[in-house]
Amino acid sequence: MEVSLRPVDQMVPGANLAAYVHAVGSIPILSPERERDLAEDLYYNDNLDAARELVMSHLRFVVHIARSYSGYGLAEADLIQEGNVGLMKAVKRFNPEKGVRLVSFAVHWIKAEIHEYILRNWRIVKVATTKAQRKLFFNLRSHKKGLAWLTADEAQAVANELGVDVREVQRMEGRLASRDVAFDLPVDSDDEDAWQAPQYYLEDAGSDPALNVEEGQWQENTQAQLHSALADLDERSRDILARRWLAEEKATLHELADQYGVSAERIRQLETNAMKKLRAAIAA
Repeated sequence: MEVSLRPVDQMVPGANLAAYVHAVGSIPILSPERERDLAEDLYYNDNLDAARELVMSHLRFVVHIARSYSGYGLAEADLIQEGNVGLMKAVKRFNPEKGVRLVSFAVHWIKAEIHEYILRNWRIVKVATTKAQRKLFFNLRSHKKGLAWLTADEAQAVANELGVDVREVQRMEGRLASRDVAFDLPVDSDDEDAWQAPQYYLEDAGSDPALNVEEGQWQENTQAQLHSALADLDERSRDILARRWLAEEKATLHELADQYGVSAERIRQLETNAMKKLRAAIAA
């Protein structure tokens, strides 16, 4: 039995989720014989139509898995979409000679894509980066029976079951309980809420207002002295410095020597003398 075509908007989770779920639920489940025939046609003949039918007939399975991750606060349509990517990867790699059904093989790929999506989007700051932390992240939620924090005995039991240190369980529980906070105060907030914004209570240890003012004044004074010193130079020395240090395409000693009809060594001497005058003026 071939899978019939559906309207495009019904086969995209984000367009109309209810219509999508209904559409994929109406696609017939493949018999073991039909699945094997399609898998062999894809594996040996690279038949893309066979791949399409294998994917379409298993979309309902992706929906079932994606809905088990609804507690992470992410859009169900996005979870399904990521799971579909995993399903397509599984179909591409499926070997019918292994003697297992596609659904058993695909579950790893579907969950892997959903897990990666959740870890990328659940928090601004990543809560799990290593393989052990990822395993703990997804298992700890299922072990917590409520919103209350784990007791010492419960944390130890989870650590023993997952084969990790109890401190890792406690740290991950803290990460799960945290939330993202905007640095700035929301636009529609009033002054009474100002204390909640990190911009009002986080201290920048690397910034001192007095030092900032001092540095700004020093730069202003230095620039003023530099301009004054440049104005005191003769026109030729100013031109040499400008073209040797300030121009985007810097002139060579020989180019300036040809222009002024002197040797390159003389241009170097003029440049050196001009720089000494500038340094002396700035240091005064």
